Amino acid sequence: MATNVALVGSTGLVGSQILTSLANLPNVTTIHAFSRKELSGGPKVQGITSSDSEAWPTQYPSGAQLFLSALGTTRAQAGGFDKQRRIDYDLNLDLAKAAKAAGTKAYVLISSSGANSSSALGGYMKMKGELEDAIKALEFDHMIIVRPGLLVGSRNDTRTAEFALQKVASFMGSISGSKLKDFWAQDADTVARAAIKAGMDALEGKQAEKVRVLSQSDIIRLGRMEGKQ
Repeated sequence: MATNVALVGSTGLVGSQILTSLANLPNVTTIHAFSRKELSGGPKVQGITSSDSEAWPTQYPSGAQLFLSALGTTRAQAGGFDKQRRIDYDLNLDLAKAAKAAGTKAYVLISSSGANSSSALGGYMKMKGELEDAIKALEFDHMIIVRPGLLVGSRNDTRTAEFALQKVASFMGSISGSKLKDFWAQDADTVARAAIKAGMDALEGKQAEKVRVLSQSDIIRLGRMEGKQ
């Protein structure tokens, strides 16, 4: 099945892995990738480039059957929680609305373990849960919510505390054959493969439910299964 895909967050830890994996799939014909800067991802990649990310929803492509969002930032990078919310919630939701209006059939959201719109703690996890709920309400033919734990991999940006935890996760994985890591941390490429697999399954009619949630164990199972093929 020839597949036309849209992707946002293509320069981030998981998004860059999604972009690379999509480019290597023979059934993927075109990848419309939103970015603030020019991308070099091969002949399949059609960059939707604008330094003004608020304009991206108006540039959403027609014909994209699958949309994957790995878009997100940190409070420190954004300059405060309100500014982070404009990206993590507002921009994600506006892009999802544009995808729905354009006829995209399947939507994949890279969310977070612990996302919960009813969280009494508020903050990041509450915001992620609110985003999940808002996109569910759009009623795509199929929606996949991917909820990884700590993401392990090389980032372009510096996140000191997260970097230290990544080192701990990598060490625990190396001495236990991944058993001590899997329940709380996942490799970015594994998350990417799981997200793509779930999205493709939905397009091919292999997903019975309208909304599918991938837990950390689901991510590991799907991602590693794809990695062995």
